[in-house]
Amino acid sequence: MSRRGPLSPVGRETLHDRVYSELRRSLIHGMFDAGDMLRIQDLAETLQTSTMPVREALGRLVSEQALEALPNRSVRVPLVTRERLDDLARARRLIEGQVTALALPRLTRDDFSRLRQLTEDCEAAFRREDDDKAHHTSELNHDFHFYIYRAAGSAVLIPIVESLWLQSGPYVRAAAQIHDEHRDISATHYHWALIEALERGDEVAAVRALTDDITRSFNLVRSRLDADDTEERSIAYG
Repeated sequence: MSRRGPLSPVGRETLHDRVYSELRRSLIHGMFDAGDMLRIQDLAETLQTSTMPVREALGRLVSEQALEALPNRSVRVPLVTRERLDDLARARRLIEGQVTALALPRLTRDDFSRLRQLTEDCEAAFRREDDDKAHHTSELNHDFHFYIYRAAGSAVLIPIVESLWLQSGPYVRAAAQIHDEHRDISATHYHWALIEALERGDEVAAVRALTDDITRSFNLVRSRLDADDTEERSIAYG
């Protein structure tokens, strides 16, 4: 008769972990605008918890560069700057491109079917006209990309990608507010190109499609910064 091994401890997520996870999820999906002040008491009331887990979660997110601590001990979502935009875009292209290349040989026909379904769901979400549209499309976009990234099987690279997405939250939100589905290239255009390249086993084309997808969002924000600079100069010189 086979003998069962000893039982392993059962983990239990603490309230502190849940508060951190909820704030982290909201930042990744661009639920806060750049420059938003995050007040401990307000967040505690919204999350229906005490201030201690909120304070701890904000501290963790500051250390991850997702939030910014100010001299007056308040915390805010980092401002959108051209320097940070370029730095994040460069890092995401490098890291996520490498993870996509690692994932390519590990993806199966069933995986491609799932990626197609996620993309179709995302297109349907973009056609919605309700208050949850931005949140829903962001979650589907996240699910699409991380389905590919998890296939790479890298315990080291995935947390790095998650950190980059966490820091990119304000830029994702800004790009979503600027994007016009009727005027601009479809938000899922490069998803389809990426799927097709992965199915062909074409690493170069897959990384290029992924890079174009990342660059598109950041370019939308960069164009807005350029337009704002032009407007300010026009006002200054009359």
